[in-house]
Amino acid sequence: MMTNTVSRRTLLGLIAATPFAARAAGVTPQPVQTILGDGAGREIPLYIWRGLHGGRAGTIAFSHGALSAPWKYPAMMTRWTAAGFDVMAPLHVDSTDHPHRTDYKGMAGWVARIEDMRAVSRHIGRPYIAVGHSFGALSALVLGGVSAARPEGITGPFRDPLAMRVVAFSPPQPIAPLIDAAGYATLETPALILTGTRDIPPGMSGDAGWHAHLTAYDAAAPGGHRYAAVLDGVDHYYGGAICDFTKPGPPQPEALGQALDLSLLFMTARQHRDRADFRRLDARLSENGPVRLRSK
Repeated sequence: MMTNTVSRRTLLGLIAATPFAARAAGVTPQPVQTILGDGAGREIPLYIWRGLHGGRAGTIAFSHGALSAPWKYPAMMTRWTAAGFDVMAPLHVDSTDHPHRTDYKGMAGWVARIEDMRAVSRHIGRPYIAVGHSFGALSALVLGGVSAARPEGITGPFRDPLAMRVVAFSPPQPIAPLIDAAGYATLETPALILTGTRDIPPGMSGDAGWHAHLTAYDAAAPGGHRYAAVLDGVDHYYGGAICDFTKPGPPQPEALGQALDLSLLFMTARQHRDRADFRRLDARLSENGPVRLRSK
């Protein structure tokens, strides 16, 4: 488990070295409302998509990738709300669309992400599912018990007891000193971790590259309903369908739909006392493509 802090220079290097960057053309939507973070009453723009049937399926707290924005994941929001989930997503200060991005350098951005997700949890005020993509997947995983390095200014546990499950799309590979395998091993909640065979971080190659995104699954203790999904031919952005619309295509909507199918099966699986009903998801378990799904 990593307990050391991360310097501003280190965090800037992490962002530059991993495939998080995103910028999309067009008009920036306006937040539905603002909520207050821990940092001296900092205002956090909150974007909300309301689910059908009054959001009876539950609530998702969504964390976008670094430099991206909540509205750059349209297929996800459409699919989850059609299934009855409310989605609440803050605009993190590292977004290229955040009006005060230049005020937050290095570690201040990671501190703000932690504060953002804590504020969203307070706003929801009831059990929810933490979901994220890329750097946002790490933001979601720490709510489920993962032990990333603690930045200065953050106190109290990372783990949020209201975060009942985690869905992590392409979480970062172990990058010292931010997160290592031991830090990922402290995952406490049920979790679904997804990646693709073209989802390879810079500086890595082959199967070892995309497999690094599954470290949280590999390191977590068996039991507790942990799943790992690998989609053949899928890259970090599903061909520019999410996070960064400028990425080389073509978009991969069919593969993204398969990933979202799995996310919904995982999020809607029923639990009864100490016995969980994940039969529909377990029926998809397979070691063969185009979607490989395993559990532990």
